[in-house]
Amino acid sequence: MPDAAPAPGDVDLLLLGEQHDAASHQRLHRDTVSDLARSGRLAALALEMAERGATTAGLPRDASEDAVREALRWNEQGWPWERYAPAVMAAVRAGVPVVGANLPRDAMRAAMADATLDTLLPPQVLEQQRSAMRSGHCGLLPETQVAPMARIQIARDRAMADTLVDLARRGAVAVLVAGSAHVDEIAGIPRHLPATLRVGTLAWPPEPPQKDYCAELRQRMRPAAR
Repeated sequence: MPDAAPAPGDVDLLLLGEQHDAASHQRLHRDTVSDLARSGRLAALALEMAERGATTAGLPRDASEDAVREALRWNEQGWPWERYAPAVMAAVRAGVPVVGANLPRDAMRAAMADATLDTLLPPQVLEQQRSAMRSGHCGLLPETQVAPMARIQIARDRAMADTLVDLARRGAVAVLVAGSAHVDEIAGIPRHLPATLRVGTLAWPPEPPQKDYCAELRQRMRPAAR
């Protein structure tokens, strides 16, 4: 794996995929954001890790990390700040806005019940998305929840796509950091973007997970002993 990932040229949007617990991926994101900022080409940094509506716009370049976390309404439990701080702070120090791109949590229940979201993917791709929900939940997700959970994934992809459309600016690059599944060109965010935008994606090979997440999930879902 290279030490840094060069940003593709001549794109309006650059989607950076990651394995959330792979520190090397987050270093590559930091390097990509820093390189674009130094060249004056960074339009904005959007994050899966923060909800739509959250933004650092208006903060000074020398804002503290605490102020940045507050502006982004950062969820430390879900997203350890130290993993993302280098890329986020590189944008802030360059005077570039960092914005939340993800679907707000209070919109997820409605998304689960919205069957029209199923129509946004071709049937074969929709089934692949549902299969990914099964495997992503270690085979423990009740079948009745598979379709609703897939709808949340689709709604999140569409929300992030809408955020990027708002940020796109010709002559500069709006960057998104998100999980690799979200930047997938077949089922993810690119499917929801207009063809008029030039989109580049970068994702790096998976690394061995830091822990057995399926064992952890099984433990959480185990019925309490009577």
